[in-house]
Amino acid sequence: MEQSTIKLSKKIKNDLKKQMNHPKETYETVIARLLKNTLEDEVLSKATIKNIEEGVADIKAGRVYTSEQVKKKLGLR
Repeated sequence: MEQSTIKLSKKIKNDLKKQMNHPKETYETVIARLLKNTLEDEVLSKATIKNIEEGVADIKAGRVYTSEQVKKKLGLR
């Protein structure tokens, strides 16, 4: 494995330490896990995409209410 040296501020180093699952976990493992989680979070599930599409369709069809309309209907004003 090729090794590289990177400079980190004390704040970033402390933030990485806080992400460690155990005291002997390496920074490389922490960074790899964080990167993996970030990349996985960027992919939307089919259910999420469907919900977004339904929401957009509701907006286009006028099936939406303003906050003021909802408050009035619930008697909050």
